[in-house]
Amino acid sequence: MKIFGFAGWSGSGKTTLIEKLIPRFAGAGLRVSLIKHAHHSFDVDQPGKDSWRHRHAGAAEVLVTSSRRWVLMHELRGAQELPFEDQVKRMSPCDLLFVEGFKFAPIPKLEVWRAATGEPLLHPNDPHIVAVASDAPVQTKLPVLDLNDDAAIAGFILAHLKRHE
Repeated sequence: MKIFGFAGWSGSGKTTLIEKLIPRFAGAGLRVSLIKHAHHSFDVDQPGKDSWRHRHAGAAEVLVTSSRRWVLMHELRGAQELPFEDQVKRMSPCDLLFVEGFKFAPIPKLEVWRAATGEPLLHPNDPHIVAVASDAPVQTKLPVLDLNDDAAIAGFILAHLKRHE
């Protein structure tokens, strides 16, 4: 399983870019999965549904399954969040695992950066960032890709992963 990450501040365009890249890789016959790190409380469940009621009653885990999909919800209930490496181990086998968030995980990453966010660049402090995708010029020794050219970004990712097999 190849792992490639996307790092950037909120509003930089990570999710939109990944949404464009997944069909490119899946269309090429690759099985693509994603780990998304949220920095806040989130819920994939709906209040009032049986699974929501069971979680709120105190269940540590609730697995909801059907003929089309399944989801496992695990409540930490005050326990420490699992380290990144343990999160990866929970994923089913795939050809390419995209990681959104986990800014400082020791994996190759593309920094997605927009000047409009007003946030600083991450790559000067993260040696695992291998390129920057931006909608503006960026002063760096790293390759700079046009954030709006998802075909070129997909090509860069494939080439990078092949060089580091």
